[in-house]
Amino acid sequence: MKKRRASSFRFFLALMLVMGIASAFTPAQDRSGIVGNWEGTLDPGAQPKKRIVVHISAAQDGSLSGTIDYPDQDTSGIQITAITYKARTLHFECSSIPAFYDGTMDQEHSQITGTWKQGVAPLSLTLKRTP
Repeated sequence: MKKRRASSFRFFLALMLVMGIASAFTPAQDRSGIVGNWEGTLDPGAQPKKRIVVHISAAQDGSLSGTIDYPDQDTSGIQITAITYKARTLHFECSSIPAFYDGTMDQEHSQITGTWKQGVAPLSLTLKRTP
């Protein structure tokens, strides 16, 4: 009887260890889909359209960071001050502009559809992965 309990206990510990290791890798895998360069076009209506490029990277600890470029305005390297990505939902903010974006990644991890908010009116913005 003692051998059976000891064996069951070892199995339980092994199972918990495997589950712990698997869950430790989940955030990194979740973030890997968002890392890269994303490009879209803002259409403010009365003003000229402007391209936007978002660069997202991940540190060793899994934390995300990024910058924004406006190629048509020769502006680059605007720091993203807050960024989260979970369950295919992206949110980032830039306090220097000030602006924020909320979007949802498609199944293929090739496009993010969302809303850009800078100033009064929110604008639709679809970001597509670029090489």
